[in-house]
Amino acid sequence: MELREYMSIRRAYNLVRQSVPAKKRLTFEEFAILCRLALAGVPQKTSDIADYQDALRPTMTHRTNHLARLGLIDRGSGMKDKRNIVCSISDDGEEYVDFLCQKTCDEILSGQALSRTSPERVRRYVDAMGAVYCTASDLVLLGISVDQRGVCSVTDLVARLGLLQPTVSMSVSSLVEDGCVQRRRDPNASNRIVNLTLTEEGRKEAEQLCKLVDGIVVRRRMRFRPA
Repeated sequence: MELREYMSIRRAYNLVRQSVPAKKRLTFEEFAILCRLALAGVPQKTSDIADYQDALRPTMTHRTNHLARLGLIDRGSGMKDKRNIVCSISDDGEEYVDFLCQKTCDEILSGQALSRTSPERVRRYVDAMGAVYCTASDLVLLGISVDQRGVCSVTDLVARLGLLQPTVSMSVSSLVEDGCVQRRRDPNASNRIVNLTLTEEGRKEAEQLCKLVDGIVVRRRMRFRPA
């Protein structure tokens, strides 16, 4: 998967997430779980979903609990092994994932990567992207790294990532403390804009994230075994 495609979908979904009521907001990882279950068409073991997202079982339990409370997935025992907890998408979940995929398409601007894609294709992209966990700080690193000038401001990142300004500012502060980002004031700017640049450590971190994104494979069709 190309980085510009990854960033385009993450930005679009970040904007979609802000637009829906707080009680119905899903993390990107939860959105990806819905996409995976919708594509599977058959119940999936919770352990398999955890492996897919490389998540600890308590983390996956938290995510599926949230989806179940919203009525977006159903949980039960496996057909072959009653000890297995399996998840399947509910009718409400199918409707909601269709809604989220369409809204994500709508938020991709003309000229951006995947601006002509379809909701069904977004579903497959999000499913594949769900295998790579990226925090807000990770997205900030990627957002700075793709800037052709090598520098950008918090305002630039808000527009580029679709995240709220407080989220970007907090992530930048954390990255500065970790030695990955430097703040530099532009002496020529009348409004004293603070430019952000990656340190050597930040560039290394961004390169590793880019390699993870490059390794994402978006398949046309996926085969799933019944749980």
